Amino acid sequence: SATPLDLGDDHETSTDNVDDSNHDPHFEPIVSLPEREVKTLEEDEEELFKMRAKLYRFASENDPPEWKERGTGDVKLLRHKEKGSIRLLMRRDRTLKICANHHIMPLMELKPNAGSDRAWVWNTHADFADEEPKPELLAIRFLNAENAQKFKLKFDECKEEVRKTLEGEVKRNADQVAEKLEDLSVKDKPESSEETQKPKEEKEKAEEK
Repeated sequence: SATPLDLGDDHETSTDNVDDSNHDPHFEPIVSLPEREVKTLEEDEEELFKMRAKLYRFASENDPPEWKERGTGDVKLLRHKEKGSIRLLMRRDRTLKICANHHIMPLMELKPNAGSDRAWVWNTHADFADEEPKPELLAIRFLNAENAQKFKLKFDECKEEVRKTLEGEVKRNADQVAEKLEDLSVKDKPESSEETQKPKEEKEKAEEK
């Protein structure tokens, strides 16, 4: 099991001042290029929640395993306008590099981090932050306990909404299967007694001859 996320003596009022081992330096470009519109897929989604936080992943491949910071930025909960699916998306400040990107699933559970009332830990089976989906143990830390509770409340609401959406899809699929089976059974029914009587009568006449 993962060791608790060590927050040390970090009591700053902003998450900006913490040492970031994964810091992305920001440089002004020498040559200015025309801006281009970039599609992020967020155009098709509705923002349900947005709050500044700091994200970590548990690097189980390290020896010894340890928590590694992924970045600081806005964590969002986004609902797809057509599909109804909800995902958690977080990008680093300035670079906007994705540091968390996974669907919210009904069985996900935010667990409190030992020794802190402003951090949560949870598992995801498929995080797409590095494009290739892979299971991750993630931890997120907020400015204070109030913000952490707001995140948990909305996260749990999203889980319940996704559960209802999935149940609705299962019911619709079951109804469609039932309809198809019903259609097949109608097609397989024997012909009416009047139609089946004709071949029988013709057979009897042939035998008499």
